[in-house]
Amino acid sequence: MSKDTHRVHRRTKIVATVGPNSDSEDMIGRLITAGVDVFRLNFSHGSAQHHQLVAERIRKQARHHDRYVGVLADLQGPKIRIASFQDGQVLLNAGDAFQLSLNIDADDGNASGVGIEYQDLPKSVIADDVLLLDDGKMRLRVDSATETDIDCTVLVGGTLSSRKGVNKLGGGIAAPALTEKDKRDIKAMQAIKPDFVAISFVASAADILEARGLLDSAEIDAAIIAKIERAEVVADTDLLDAIIDACEGVMVARGDLGIEVGDAALIGIQKDLISRARKRDRMVITATQMMESMISNSMPTRAEVFDVANAVLDGTDAVMLSAETAVGAFPVAVVSAMANAAIGAESHPVARKSRYRQDREFTSPQETIALSAMYGANHFPGVRGIATHTETGATPTLMSRLSSGLPIFALSRSPETLQRLALCRGVIPLYFDITAFDISDIETRTMEFLGDTGFITKNDYILMTMGTLIGQPGATNGIKLLSIG
Repeated sequence: MSKDTHRVHRRTKIVATVGPNSDSEDMIGRLITAGVDVFRLNFSHGSAQHHQLVAERIRKQARHHDRYVGVLADLQGPKIRIASFQDGQVLLNAGDAFQLSLNIDADDGNASGVGIEYQDLPKSVIADDVLLLDDGKMRLRVDSATETDIDCTVLVGGTLSSRKGVNKLGGGIAAPALTEKDKRDIKAMQAIKPDFVAISFVASAADILEARGLLDSAEIDAAIIAKIERAEVVADTDLLDAIIDACEGVMVARGDLGIEVGDAALIGIQKDLISRARKRDRMVITATQMMESMISNSMPTRAEVFDVANAVLDGTDAVMLSAETAVGAFPVAVVSAMANAAIGAESHPVARKSRYRQDREFTSPQETIALSAMYGANHFPGVRGIATHTETGATPTLMSRLSSGLPIFALSRSPETLQRLALCRGVIPLYFDITAFDISDIETRTMEFLGDTGFITKNDYILMTMGTLIGQPGATNGIKLLSIG
């Protein structure tokens, strides 16, 4: 087989949000075929029972398509919202006086003011702060604040509907990351057993530790994804690094983050977050409005394709679709479009070269083996991939931090490990029970398996890593160059 005829592997993973237009078993199967690697269950909407039903459908369809697909449960977090208007909405004009108040009943809002749900909101603002409503579409300047009321002047008006979100320009509204609803939802996740749990509006590493304690109490073994969406977090690099260190991955949550820091600053923050996460061996998801026009259009805009490609070139592990697949009219088409954009970006030489850790010492035997394998594979033209036998997924995760054009075949007997690896850039999770073979047969069996599954062919080389203590976590200590004859 010539070099040109080898299978094209998309390295960047796709996370798709499940919603009314995508939660049927048939549609889930079609989305897997189109390229979804991880499905997001949005706990801001729907019941825990429905999420459980959808998770069962996902796993059934993943088995049917012989794929390892992850499930990400995304907690709502402390989304701060206004209450409701008597008529459902009001028209606000620039210069109007408008009040946010704890003293206005939940359904009694009108053109002069509306109720608020978060009791500490008046304590979180001072005069001249700017409040952003409805994802920044409207702006209010704070004139004064008491313990119960915030008196404002409308800077940018428009039609304001009930239950819209409230942010502060520059951040600083200090609401706990985990609400009582989130804590109830974590308990309900026992029946779902998600591979990943996303924590919204993370403010410190303590939020991650609290979430981990709750997950442990519920006997849920899930990787924690910290959603970075507070301006004060990205402004403090020590705080940000501590959060990254405390979790297994981060999400560049560009919606609320963009509202608080401004769109102009967002692109630089995105690049920095992706870089920081990869340097600290953490997964990273880039999210929000990546192909938003495809909610109602069958083709993406050129700008949206560029947005996806830019995140890929920055080194993101995954790109995420939200409303595009949850309520959009073309869920399968948008996944295909995102996959094509990612493959196009990955073909550029910039996406295949890495200077990662060339100037640093390795910190463990496992890291030494993982990164040596990737370096060797990237510099020997005959190598078609890296096969790594893994119990926990740690070694292929480390490998995935290096840019490469080669697939990383993660071979494991643990379905849970394989589902978690579905989020890692460049990793192809494959079931292989290494304990079923004598140690002397493992090399031959590995090459036969990869050949039988069509990943390699005659005269191809593979770099293989494994541990001499078969089936023991953290034991990777060997690397070999193998060829299929």
